[in-house]
Amino acid sequence: MTLSKIVLCFCLSFIGGIFINSFLSLPSFIIGELFILGIFYSLLFFKKKLILVFGLCLIFLSFGILRYQTVFKNFETQEIKDFINFSEQVEFIGEIIGEPDIRQDKINLLIKIEKIIINKIDISMSGRILVTANRYPEYTYGNKLRIDGVLKEPCVFEDFNYKNYLRKDNISAVIYYPSISIMESDLSGRENLYKRILYFKNKLRKVIVQNLSPPQSSILSAIILGDKKNISDEWKDKLNKTGVRHITAVSGMHIVILTSILMSLLIGIGFSRGKAFYFTIIFIFLYIIIIGFPPSAVRAGIMAGFLLLAQKIGRISQSQRIIVFAASIMLFQNPFLLKDDVGFQLSFLAVLGISHGLPIFQNWLKFIPENKYLGIKDIISMTFSAQIFTLPILIYNFGYISLIAPLANILIVPILPFIMVSGFIFTFAGTLWQFLSWILSFPAWLLLTYVIKIINLLHKIPFACLEIKIPWAVFLFFYSLLTYVIYRLKKINIQNF
Repeated sequence: MTLSKIVLCFCLSFIGGIFINSFLSLPSFIIGELFILGIFYSLLFFKKKLILVFGLCLIFLSFGILRYQTVFKNFETQEIKDFINFSEQVEFIGEIIGEPDIRQDKINLLIKIEKIIINKIDISMSGRILVTANRYPEYTYGNKLRIDGVLKEPCVFEDFNYKNYLRKDNISAVIYYPSISIMESDLSGRENLYKRILYFKNKLRKVIVQNLSPPQSSILSAIILGDKKNISDEWKDKLNKTGVRHITAVSGMHIVILTSILMSLLIGIGFSRGKAFYFTIIFIFLYIIIIGFPPSAVRAGIMAGFLLLAQKIGRISQSQRIIVFAASIMLFQNPFLLKDDVGFQLSFLAVLGISHGLPIFQNWLKFIPENKYLGIKDIISMTFSAQIFTLPILIYNFGYISLIAPLANILIVPILPFIMVSGFIFTFAGTLWQFLSWILSFPAWLLLTYVIKIINLLHKIPFACLEIKIPWAVFLFFYSLLTYVIYRLKKINIQNF
């Protein structure tokens, strides 16, 4: 067994520990028994490599369980939780630490609490809360606020655990429509830079709205800036039913597929693999900066970067090892991601899907002629690979399966990079000269209109989408079967693994 395989086993064991404790709260004596058993095997059979590795895997498994329990305990015992559902309003001093989430009739603010005021006595305190306030007055990143309201525990709905959804971002409580007053802000250099980035993003957002009308404007804002909130419910439903909702999410599959396609296109038009790699890495970095460093996009960018590295060195079939290692690091920092963050799940599975499935689909689609400039076969192969691996997650979380999704993705995903490039060109131009952006917006409008026409056409097909609920047993069976199929395909050398 090679060193890389041993490290892979350790990482999978650690992730397995986090996975187990995400659903089962194991007592301390079981963790201790696993740890002692691991030490026993490691010391007693240290000359037998496989048994030694097995013993060490048990130790890493216990570390994963212990890490989850430690983070969970720290989250549940935060001082701020003592004031949830308090009998009276409580006054807080806090700072906005994220981009305000502006909706049509309200605004959501991520607040880092600095202190709480009880009977005119200041008590230092830390923690994060989510504040829902009226749309106006406007608030910006870095504003220090005095908030007077009632802390509440996030709700757990029948089909959505809002509490766990916020927990992954370390948000302990929510406040709805409190009394807010803005205090003076004192931003450090780094915070001031982030505020400038968000200001620039807002300028790009305004250029899009000025030059395009809905739904083109809302879809483009979602694709390049992550502003999904402006997409109407009607269009969210159409995107869901045609299976292309992922193109409007700046995380997970979106970045992984996009960067892979961009890499193939650059190689197709004559870039060397090395130059295409560096150009795409720079694109990912600048893109994440422009959209304001949302954590989900940062994690997806890291995943995509590792996939690109594997493509550059020609070892895409081995990229799963470094991807699993990266996932282990992320989960060590925040174990809640594994169960509660769909974006993390999609990012991880999309990369694994491309690394394992790309050669398989390339072989199955060999009847498609190679195109030097567009790389259609590679684009379709990457899209299908990512879709197959992420399909159960999508069905489990959203409760539907789109039967028309393969066709929709073939018709839409290959032009996604062109939409982004044309969109960025005219929005950047609009920050300098409005008339120039109006002229340059035509290619983006044309491509978006094509996307809208395709979605409208496919959405009308009967039984294009079926509502379906799958239990955990089916969910796990699918991935077990998929793992077996991949293993068999490797073993019989269909794809020269």
